[in-house]
Amino acid sequence: MVKVEAYEVPEGLYYSKDFEWIKIEGDKVRMGITDYAQKALREIVYAELPSVGTEVKQGEPYGTLESVKAVSDLVAAVSGTIQEVNDEVQSKPETLNEDPYEKGWLIVVKPENLQAELANLMDFNGAVEWHKAQAQSK
Repeated sequence: MVKVEAYEVPEGLYYSKDFEWIKIEGDKVRMGITDYAQKALREIVYAELPSVGTEVKQGEPYGTLESVKAVSDLVAAVSGTIQEVNDEVQSKPETLNEDPYEKGWLIVVKPENLQAELANLMDFNGAVEWHKAQAQSK
């Protein structure tokens, strides 16, 4: 885990420029929002997630988060079919503010073309540099 300014960037994940992270777990991918995203949204009060079996497409919205500040689209980091949805986040959306990388995961997807889509994501080192640029542009 590295801190870039006030933002945590864990190792072993891939990151999208839409403030999502993915963790590869065998033939599935766990997806969530970054620490940067949850801090930018501030107090998250509602999460709308799709149901199991829904198809998601890389770069396209699949749900929304509502905070006291704004409503934001969740944008899929990879394409595939949803295998699991984190019901705790829907009943306790503040979990995203408390623990965005562990308890605050959003969905688990069985990816369609993971190796090709990884090229559109940042690895840990790329994400650290990108977070530095985001922090400086504030």
